Amino acid sequence: MWEVLVTLLFAKLAVSIAVVLGLSILAERVGPRAAGVLSGYPLGTAILLYFIGLEQGIAFASESAVYALPGLIATLAFLYAYYMASRLLVERRLIVQLPISSFAAFGAFMFVSWICQQIAFTRLSGAVTLLVAMMLALILFRGIENVRILNRVRLTRRVVLFRAILASLIVLGISGIAAWVGPKWAGLFSGFPVTLYPMMLILHVSYGTGPLHTVIRNFPRGMGALWIYILAVTVTYPLWGINIGTLLSFAVATIYLIAYSTLVWMREKSVRA
Repeated sequence: MWEVLVTLLFAKLAVSIAVVLGLSILAERVGPRAAGVLSGYPLGTAILLYFIGLEQGIAFASESAVYALPGLIATLAFLYAYYMASRLLVERRLIVQLPISSFAAFGAFMFVSWICQQIAFTRLSGAVTLLVAMMLALILFRGIENVRILNRVRLTRRVVLFRAILASLIVLGISGIAAWVGPKWAGLFSGFPVTLYPMMLILHVSYGTGPLHTVIRNFPRGMGALWIYILAVTVTYPLWGINIGTLLSFAVATIYLIAYSTLVWMREKSVRA
């Protein structure tokens, strides 16, 4: 039993560290805009749902996946609260910006999660509600300017270690809650931006609010992949199990993201022409 728990622990650490480091480096090398869109890829949610399935069973994970849909509404509230707080505190020092912005974001996440927990969501109602919330987020975030990172932080061992520890603590803390909160709250917490939040903190500390807000602006644009992934999990987990179900769900989410990225590239190409 302990060997299985230790294996799961190291797997969570390895995956979360790889995802957060990859996203932060992508934001620095390619740009926060691309990192924001790719943050909508089902990385953190997939990690949490997968390990919930391994630890609590397929039925528990499938029911949790239904509530992961409204849980992502809480994620959008988290991002909006962090954006508003950090924008209002932009003249303050980081030691003030970070805790207050994070506190506001966590408060918004918990409040919206509590509201969603009171509602008996079905797969259909959860999917439609999240879709409406995504459209609203696009409207709320459309005034944010896309900013690029010009002077990248040098990736020393200390920088990489800090980012890795930060990602590990957040992933383990959130995923560990699932064992005792029940499938509804576990599903809602699986929508927590478990890999996005560490990257946001990294960008905020390293580059200020400009690149951070760019990531927030573009996150809802990539959320279609998350929307599709969670719907697929509710079907594939009961039919084919956790491993095959995860692969199939990732496949359909990847198709969406490739299609969306292609459409954006074609539109920008036509505008330049």
